[in-house]
Amino acid sequence: MTKDMMVKALSDFMSKKGGVMTLAEYKAEGNDVPVKDYLLRRAFGSWSRVLSVVAKRYPVSVVPVKVEKPKEAPKKVKKEKKDVK
Repeated sequence: MTKDMMVKALSDFMSKKGGVMTLAEYKAEGNDVPVKDYLLRRAFGSWSRVLSVVAKRYPVSVVPVKVEKPKEAPKKVKKEKKDVK
């Protein structure tokens, strides 16, 4: 497997999972990963270089999540002060 093939597979995997992953998150996936982390680090030197190459060659695209607008805050009720004489 060439470096370019590894990077493309990693980019596709991260896109399916929802975004760029840290090394710990990637290792936590277990055997579900397309390329083992130690092979990527051996080929590119470090995990940060792996991520920079992925960002340059095949940027991870994530489907945007629809964010709802917050509801209006309830109106504050003013309390009347009672005169104490």
